[in-house]
Amino acid sequence: DFNNCYPVAAFDSQAILWDLNYFKYCFLNTTGVPYDERRLESEFRLMATRLAHSGKPTFMYRDFQSRNVMIKDGAPYFIDFQGGRKGPVEYDLVSFISQARAAFTPEVKEELIETYLQSASRYVSGIDSGLFRERLHEYELLRNLQVLGAYGFRGKFERKPHFLKSIPLALANLQNLLATGNDSYPYLTEILAAMLEQESIDSITEEVRPSLLTVHVSSFSYKKGIPKDYSGNGGGFVFDCRGMENPGRYEEYKSRTGLEKPVIDFLESKGEIQTFMENCYGLVDPSVECYDRRGFTSLAVNFGCTGGQHRSVYGAQHMAEHIKTKFPHVNVRLTHREQNIDCTL
Repeated sequence: DFNNCYPVAAFDSQAILWDLNYFKYCFLNTTGVPYDERRLESEFRLMATRLAHSGKPTFMYRDFQSRNVMIKDGAPYFIDFQGGRKGPVEYDLVSFISQARAAFTPEVKEELIETYLQSASRYVSGIDSGLFRERLHEYELLRNLQVLGAYGFRGKFERKPHFLKSIPLALANLQNLLATGNDSYPYLTEILAAMLEQESIDSITEEVRPSLLTVHVSSFSYKKGIPKDYSGNGGGFVFDCRGMENPGRYEEYKSRTGLEKPVIDFLESKGEIQTFMENCYGLVDPSVECYDRRGFTSLAVNFGCTGGQHRSVYGAQHMAEHIKTKFPHVNVRLTHREQNIDCTL
């Protein structure tokens, strides 16, 4: 009973216009790109007319994306479907394959499209695969604009970091979509191209893109051996901190660690540890940048001293914080082995 759907029962032309205007007011207008209101509205109405649901009474999930598919006891469950309504069979597939953070490859998208067509045909008769694929491109454009409207409202107006970080990914998605061509909405395409240029998405995307790399930073005692490499990759860095004066030789520091201010002040007052760390940063930073760029998954950076309590702890802590500050999108795992501390920055 689609009358139970809220706030509307069907994905009709009015609902599509709401999504398009959501994009216009909450995202496009924030970019400062000038446009002719009447020409843009004309193409919005054309899109709403072309894409308004006129087929079989199919339930459209609407926000069908991977974060809303949960696995429990090996079986998939759906959440967050309160915006569902009667709608076209193409829309949910578009929602899934075009989600910005998933970054599906063209090959995976094609596999998902074919799988969806086969499954949907078991429940909805008369699906024309050729027409389905033609309409898919237009629904993908519509979904991208709706998503940018949501990100604009949640990010630019409500200032929520998660949505701000998602904007460049959604813009890159839109750029790839426009590259495939769309003759149905020439003025809208022109405005979107100007918007993409205005937003300078290439540099922004590089700053916030997700990373495959995890840098494992550890402190250890040489008496107990260098930490094992569980990644199977080998390599990485091992820095020997024993060339610096040992706070552990002084009674007042014996029970403290390199995380505590008295020990930090002692090491830094000598002056040698800052130079040592700057040299370490100079060696590690290029590798982090290279490994991240090439899609590697693991890099080890280890600091050792006599007891794994003072100098090595200081070194590992500062290195982990340095990497996270300089490469915020990279994953950093910090372990002070002899202190039984293991955390993610």
